[in-house]
Amino acid sequence: MSEPRSAPTVGQVVLGRRLQDLRERAGLKREEAAKVLRVAPATIRRMETAEVALKIPYVQLLLKAYGIGDEETDGFVALAEEANKPGWWQRFHDILPDWFSMYVSLEGAASLIRTYEPHFVPGLLQTEDYARSVMISGALGATKPADIDRHVALRMERQSLLTRPDAPRFWAIMDETVVRRPVGSRAVLRGQLDRLLEAAELPHVTLQMAEFATGHHPGTYGPFVLFRFAVPELPDMVYSEYLTGAVYLDARPEVATHLEVMDRMAAQAATAQRTKEILADLREEL
Repeated sequence: MSEPRSAPTVGQVVLGRRLQDLRERAGLKREEAAKVLRVAPATIRRMETAEVALKIPYVQLLLKAYGIGDEETDGFVALAEEANKPGWWQRFHDILPDWFSMYVSLEGAASLIRTYEPHFVPGLLQTEDYARSVMISGALGATKPADIDRHVALRMERQSLLTRPDAPRFWAIMDETVVRRPVGSRAVLRGQLDRLLEAAELPHVTLQMAEFATGHHPGTYGPFVLFRFAVPELPDMVYSEYLTGAVYLDARPEVATHLEVMDRMAAQAATAQRTKEILADLREEL
């Protein structure tokens, strides 16, 4: 049986979906594919849904049964070997919950990340001091004091994706509460506002503020993130977090509803230019 692990890489998710597509094109049911490997049908399902790593001998046997030629099989196997390499975040497996490992994998593969945050500065834009203050306060649930430095290090390493040559477009809508609520000292807040102002100047980053004066808006229910990917095998996906876990939504009606809410919030929130002015004014007040 294939080896389970904490969370799949995006490459494994993509290849799993490709395996499913090839099986269905070959007109085979999971039960028939399972007979090729002499395993239970559940193993085929787990391979296709990236719940387990892709064993190369299994992949080769399945592709042969699906009528795939040697050259295409060699290419698929090469991709599977690359996808099976541990993601960088697995170095933090000791403090990274399984339900958030998938988030880090998706975040690193997305071409567009849109997020609504009603409570804190988005993690990709937090300074080290701000992140540490949030975690020390216990605002992120059961973060052990001894693990705080590791959590901060993980958050800082995640931010490198915004400086990559192929950085995703990052579009965040923050409630005014985010910058009004005291987090740490005034020096921490000044540093965080400076960081937001710097990020707002990046060509691939858009920041908008949902001001108190505009009243309630469609996203008042809670924070969520929308991911979009450049590969066709991965649909748009929504991530919604709660105190002890998270849900990942990829059903079209659910994603469409979240996208509509995000668009309505963007239309109601302060423009990117106005948001820069708000942040600059707040910085002068501190």
